[in-house]
Amino acid sequence: MNILSEEGLGIIEHNADCILEETGMEFHDDPELLEIFRHAGCEVEGVRVRFAPGFCRKTIQATAPSSFLQHARNSASTVKLGGDSTVLCPSWGPPFVHDLDQGRRYATHADFVRLVKLHQGIPWLHHSGGVVCEPVDLPANKRHLDMMYAHIRWSDRAYMGAFIGAERAGHALDMARLVFGEEFLANNAVLYCVSNTNAPLVMDANMSGALKTYAKAGQPVACTPWVLTGAMSPCTVAGTLSQVLAEALACLTLVQLINPGAPCLMGSFASTMSMQSGAPTFGSPEAGQMVLAAGQLARRLGVPLHTVGTLSASKLPDGQSQQEATWGLLMSMFAGANLINHATGWLEGGLVTSFEKTMLDADLCGKLARFFEGIDLSENAQAMDAIAATGPGQHFLGAEHTQINFLSALFRPQSADNNSFEQWQADGGSDSAQRANALWKKQLDEYQDPGLDPAIDASLRAYIADRKAEKPDVNYY
Repeated sequence: MNILSEEGLGIIEHNADCILEETGMEFHDDPELLEIFRHAGCEVEGVRVRFAPGFCRKTIQATAPSSFLQHARNSASTVKLGGDSTVLCPSWGPPFVHDLDQGRRYATHADFVRLVKLHQGIPWLHHSGGVVCEPVDLPANKRHLDMMYAHIRWSDRAYMGAFIGAERAGHALDMARLVFGEEFLANNAVLYCVSNTNAPLVMDANMSGALKTYAKAGQPVACTPWVLTGAMSPCTVAGTLSQVLAEALACLTLVQLINPGAPCLMGSFASTMSMQSGAPTFGSPEAGQMVLAAGQLARRLGVPLHTVGTLSASKLPDGQSQQEATWGLLMSMFAGANLINHATGWLEGGLVTSFEKTMLDADLCGKLARFFEGIDLSENAQAMDAIAATGPGQHFLGAEHTQINFLSALFRPQSADNNSFEQWQADGGSDSAQRANALWKKQLDEYQDPGLDPAIDASLRAYIADRKAEKPDVNYY
């Protein structure tokens, strides 16, 4: 769904070039990156890099692939990133979890494992994700090892590597080599990295260190400006889009300068804020406009689009959470996004992963997946024989065509109640959150372990133990 005209796209692209030429972007605490830019002919002054108009676009379009595969250890779960495919990933990053039984609390490793198992059983998710919650009961400098192991052990889908710093990215690559083999990793994408800018127009060494490590290894990097309009970017949509494109162009260029042909995605996490309180807001019309435009800009650039989905500022899995979630995910789908992070579970502006909202969002993902499949025009779907056989004034409930197709013809959400008031009341009168509470527990009870080769499992455990023994524990909480 295109929201900008060709003239509008040209204005945003021109403005981004002006930002990169006149203001530039800063890359902190990594002299190697500055030398890479200098060698490529960019103007480097201190930590600030300026780019000639058109340089970034030319560099990216010369070598960046328009689509690629991210391989899963179960080949049936390998995903395509690019073209007309959309990959849905669960929530990422919240330090808290919430469920109706225990309320809001700091997340633990046990919560992390439960969420990985829960996501594995949701057919509308295609990816195991990354930090589905932050297990704060583990040492902050080592928990990335346990998180990656949980994805590998309890899911057979593609997953994200550690993002913060070159060392953790290196650990992710080492573990992936144990799972996939060194030669396979050298020639295929098996991990996924998101490198956020520190808007406006800064990338720190933690983000650039991960970007550099993954790019050198030929692993995908989503170069993602993370902005709240009015605080980290101008308070207008056009101004924010120009800045977002400038930051993405600079970082995508860096990926291609490090390793021409390395897979990369243009990322966009542009949301709004309350101009009264300064609090982040989600599900706004302006956020919808920004992601739709980002989709057009990514297509013009020729790289896949990474963005976000069911974001909400609500504190509970309630009406606000689902209104905001629906708007956000629908806009990202209409934007043609190729990977949508935070497709399930996100509450409280990213501070909370909710077990109940995960199940409510799963239904939403399923509905949109069905919608974007389009209308089936097969002979069976046209149902001409059924219409002829039923005739005027009759119903189709007993028709053979209905009996054959009723299970698959219409999408059937798990969390909705469509019974009469009397039946709903007799069944306990539960609301959607209460029904979702029962659903996630049922799904965990029915979890099917995908298994893991015992030799690979032993190698991973030994590697993790060795890395943990190298340094003392550090906690930030």
